[in-house]
Amino acid sequence: MSAPKKSLLQELRVAFRQAGEELRKISSGNTLDAFPLRRAFKGYGRRTFLADVKAAINVALLDIPQGMAYAAVAGLPLQFGPTCSAAATLTGPVLSSSRFTVLGPTNATAFMIFSYFAAYPHLNRISLMPLLIFLVGALLVMGAFFRVADLAQYISRTVVVAYVTGASLLIMANQAANVFGITLEAVGPDGERFNLRTLPGILYQLVLSIGSLHWESVLISVVTAGIYIALRRWRPKWPALALALVFSTLIAEGLQKAGVQISTFKEAAFTWRDLLPPFPDFASSKFLADFNQLFGLSVAVAFLAMLESSTMGKTLASRNGQRVDANQDMLSLGVANLACAYLSGMPASGSLTRSALNQASGARTALAVMYNGVFCLIGALTLGPVMSHVPRAALAILIICVAASLINRRHIRVCLFATRSDGVVFLVTFLSTLMVPLHVAIFTGVGVSLILYLRKASQPSLVEYEFNPEGQLAEARQGVRRDPSISIVHVEGELFFGAAELFRSQIQRTCADPNVQIIILRLKNARHLDATSVMALEDLLRSLRADGRDLIISGAMKDVYRVLKDSCLIDVIGRQNIFLGSTTNPNISTRNALKRAQQILGSTDAKVHIFYDPHI
Repeated sequence: MSAPKKSLLQELRVAFRQAGEELRKISSGNTLDAFPLRRAFKGYGRRTFLADVKAAINVALLDIPQGMAYAAVAGLPLQFGPTCSAAATLTGPVLSSSRFTVLGPTNATAFMIFSYFAAYPHLNRISLMPLLIFLVGALLVMGAFFRVADLAQYISRTVVVAYVTGASLLIMANQAANVFGITLEAVGPDGERFNLRTLPGILYQLVLSIGSLHWESVLISVVTAGIYIALRRWRPKWPALALALVFSTLIAEGLQKAGVQISTFKEAAFTWRDLLPPFPDFASSKFLADFNQLFGLSVAVAFLAMLESSTMGKTLASRNGQRVDANQDMLSLGVANLACAYLSGMPASGSLTRSALNQASGARTALAVMYNGVFCLIGALTLGPVMSHVPRAALAILIICVAASLINRRHIRVCLFATRSDGVVFLVTFLSTLMVPLHVAIFTGVGVSLILYLRKASQPSLVEYEFNPEGQLAEARQGVRRDPSISIVHVEGELFFGAAELFRSQIQRTCADPNVQIIILRLKNARHLDATSVMALEDLLRSLRADGRDLIISGAMKDVYRVLKDSCLIDVIGRQNIFLGSTTNPNISTRNALKRAQQILGSTDAKVHIFYDPHI
């Protein structure tokens, strides 16, 4: 007597229980440390302290002006940048596995924020920023516990290179307006609208507005760029960004005293009251609406921050033989963003330039990063009044210089010409960054890279086998074909969702022969059977039986058999038509399947043909 079938509710309960067990397995496998900073205190002495302080000062001299620049890129008040650096570097190192990682605002995440809010100009980015940062931090913390950072290795480096290249060009084009001293308007003189988040829209509006060029701003930009480039070339160890900003501010002050009007950040405020943004308001009546509006952006920012942090951490670790835990660093990044949600004004990520400077400056422990946070906070509070005198053109040209340094021609060439797939991924991602919002472009590039990867991975091969005179199942000679009544199809490779359709179409070629009555699927070397391939197999089985034919499975190993059992496909195929594989005698299941086929046909001398397609 057959067992009663489970109800749909019972099956859903079983499915949820299995999903929960799988999630517990993933989370229980993490090796997250609650306080990795304790290692920094072992043998910590005067020399180590002085080395860390020296590195922290060097990084802070870059961190403060760079933070201001990235706040300007995001379209946020300047003070949000240094406070983000302070909050992130004071909290992140407590949980970080890397000694040199410096967290704070970055070019890519800043422009992703600008790109998103440029698409929705009716949104108040300042009031929504705390909730956005909180969501980013929460996603990163949850991702760390479920070991999501391990998946970063499956993201093509080509996507990152293309994204950074496209975002750098967008940043440069967007800051060109401040360099020229003009204002880009979304509506042209004839009423036409411009998309100021895409490169064509920005460039077209720049061309139309070139007549209102402000020569004083151009002069400040040229002088600032000259100072910056000269310092980088002849005094590479000096804080070129900070010094160029100081010199350009002094020059602008002199010009203003002479009666020349220079646009500055007069609204910049660096007092305690202005440094603290509004806290995330979870009790607001607009919370659900704001959550729905920001969730997609928060996923994109968290994903990009995870990629930046993982890539940067591995790069620095490879230079000194240090081992890093990507999930531990993801937890560190998440906690830093949660702190920034209450103490800062923009999302934090891993900065490659500041982290590399921290390492090159001789930092010994992660405490150097925390000292940098203290200096950033002190600098923001003490130098705040001076920041209102910084020329917009000077900061804009420095942003362009930093963005231009992110474009790596060597990496671009490698991505374009290494393989055709890499070339396609690079071009699609690059063009997406120029034409659509960046939070969409990053997932477009990742999606295309995964599709091309799955296309390569999802090509199961069907190889011809036959029983040789010695009675062993062996690969047949190519081109040997007989009119079969039984066709043995040996499946080799992945049978997940990407391969299901190809697998079905290949088997249907065998079914095109009207002489075939029984198909034996040899699944000994088939792997990763999933729901899509199970449904394809079920469709094939029903089609065969509708024509008076049948299907037998041989060589199914434990993982394949478990999928067939859990999906109830065994009841459809029939237990008598399934023969499990044996590691000690690999061919015994195929022999038994052949006997079963002959039994179904009522014959003991049926002709046997092994299916083979040389084009697969």
